[in-house]
Parts: sequence; C-alpha cells; structure tokens
Amino acid sequence: MTATGSDTRVALVTGGGGGIGSAVARRLADEGAAVAVVDRDDAAEAVAGRIRDAGGRAEAFLCDVSAESDVAALVEKVSGRLGAITDLCCVAGSIRRGTVPDLSLADWHRSFADNVDSVFLMCRAVLPLMERAGRGRIVTVASGWGLRAGEKAAAYCTAKAGVVMLTQAMALDHSPAGIRVNCVAPGDTRTPMLAREARQLGQSDTEFLAEAADRPLGRIGTPEDIAAAVAFLAGPDADFVTGAVLTVDGGGSV
Repeated sequence: MTATGSDTRVALVTGGGGGIGSAVARRLADEGAAVAVVDRDDAAEAVAGRIRDAGGRAEAFLCDVSAESDVAALVEKVSGRLGAITDLCCVAGSIRRGTVPDLSLADWHRSFADNVDSVFLMCRAVLPLMERAGRGRIVTVASGWGLRAGEKAAAYCTAKAGVVMLTQAMALDHSPAGIRVNCVAPGDTRTPMLAREARQLGQSDTEFLAEAADRPLGRIGTPEDIAAAVAFLAGPDADFVTGAVLTVDGGGSV
C-alpha cells in the first residue's frame, strides 16, 4: 500500500525500461513507492504499465538523462505529477567493450555521458530538493569493474570508477542534510546489455554466459538480485549506511 502525506515515497529510476532498472522500479513499487520510470524509449511505459497492473503507482517519463536540459525538465515533471522525489536510483548506463586503441574518442565520450554525466546531472537536479526537504536517498549503480579492472573494457571501467568516487564524494557533502548516498556494484547480470557485450566481443551468447558464470556461486546475477541490493540501500534498514559500495557479483571479485 502506498503511503500518503508526508510519508509518501517517490522513487525516480533512470534506465527504468532496462533489465536492472525495471527490476528496481518493480521492487520499489512493491515496497509502496510511487515510481517514475525513466528511459529513452517506450520500454518505460511497458514497465510502468506492469506496475499499475499489479496495483502499484507508476508513471513513465521519456528522457535522455545525459542531456542537461532534458534532466531539468524531467525533475520538474516528476515532482509535479508524483510529488517530491525521496529516492533517486541512477541505473542508466551503457557499455562499449574495447581496449584503448580499439575505442574512438566518440566511444569514450559516450561512455562517460551515459555512465557518469547521467548520474552527475540527475543528482545535481535532485539534491537541492532533497536538501530543502531535509531527507533523501540516492543509490547509484556502478560495476564490479569500477572497483577492479576487466579486460577490453577501458572506457567502461574508468567511467564506473567515476561513479563510485562521485557517490562517495556526494555522501560526504550531503550527509549533514539528511541525505544518504550509496552505490551498488553488480557483476555480470542476465540482461540485454550482457548479450550485447557478447556480440561486441564476437562470442556466442552461450560461450559468453558460461564464462560469466565462472565465479564462486556458479551463476550470473539476475536483475532481481541487484534490485534487492538497491532496495536495501534505499530502505530503512540502511539508515546508518552512506558512502558504501555494495558488491553484488556472486563472489566474482573475491
């Protein structure tokens, strides 16, 4: 049941039409949040529709979260339709596999725009609102490769490391205002993006997924695994947690 009045929880999820983002949106809706499902295409509406069909409250918003003007308009629309944003979950991102010589400057810039600029712009727009409210929860999604490098992923590793550092810097700066900022660092997760990685590397899906599952727990992650971690960091059980990086990778980084 969705709360009312001052206890209303409004969660904005970027990349909400994708594999991890849609699982995060559904999980937060199940926990009573009104959810703004944000993506670049109509996948956002499909996810919002599923949430409404299940009895939750959700609206879809089309936005390129790497574009400054789009983000400003988005935050205004979400606040007007759903209420003050209490939870921001920055899930949107992309990957272009390659070594430094493999990558064009456009690839490099696109990686930072999708993975780092999007987090910076969303947080810059939402943080002042949370500061005025005296509360707020932000969860970013980085990667295990933002903590330890992987092969043929130079731009992605560097960008996701930036997300980790940005998260911790914001935690330091905004905790006095009652805002918690944390990060989830997933390992390989069964999403369309993982299949795109296989194609970029010229591997079959079967071969790529088998290699990805070679970790202590013997499988790759599910979007629901990541959503559970996001929900924990955004929820009341993590009230004394800020600046944390929660690795969810089946032991792949051990």
